Amino acid sequence: MDDYLSARMITTPFGLYDCDVPCDGAVAVIVSAVDAARDLPKPPILFEAVGTQIIERLDWDQTTLTHEPQVLGQSAHMWSRTSLRPSDVDVAELYDGFSFNCLSWLEGLGFCGIGEAKDFLDGGHNIARDGVIPLNTHGGQLSHGRTHGMGLIHEAVTQLRGEAGERQVADAKVAVASSGGLTPSGVLLMRRDD
Repeated sequence: MDDYLSARMITTPFGLYDCDVPCDGAVAVIVSAVDAARDLPKPPILFEAVGTQIIERLDWDQTTLTHEPQVLGQSAHMWSRTSLRPSDVDVAELYDGFSFNCLSWLEGLGFCGIGEAKDFLDGGHNIARDGVIPLNTHGGQLSHGRTHGMGLIHEAVTQLRGEAGERQVADAKVAVASSGGLTPSGVLLMRRDD
């Protein structure tokens, strides 16, 4: 914590460790018909629902945005397309290009109320591997670098397949992964093919 608190400021209130860094990386996502995927060596992971929203001109100097349009619309869109609810999610891989993005996604997706993410995160128990909603089980982009959410999707699939080793969330059946922190952004709800 001392390293975090003493790190140089990038822009108030964000210090060095509140910001991800660009990195080289690659993730492949293979989309297939479910019947064809069931014959493959690895178990398929199903996309249960997708949420997207762009309601205004895309602009990168959005100084007044908090939750909308960054996460609320996408989250509502996704939840409107499934009977699953936040309490059904076993693991969350949420975009954290900057530390505040993850808090917004936790609130927008309904894991805690608007304005309650700080209290929800206090102590780390709720987001631990055995907590209410295990969060960014591979460390997120703040740990592995900016892959624009693709690393988050990869980790969600790894968790749902039970291949995460020491990071594995017990019996993970449903995962949510988000990408983006301002516009554009989106969110995926994935599940095992049980």
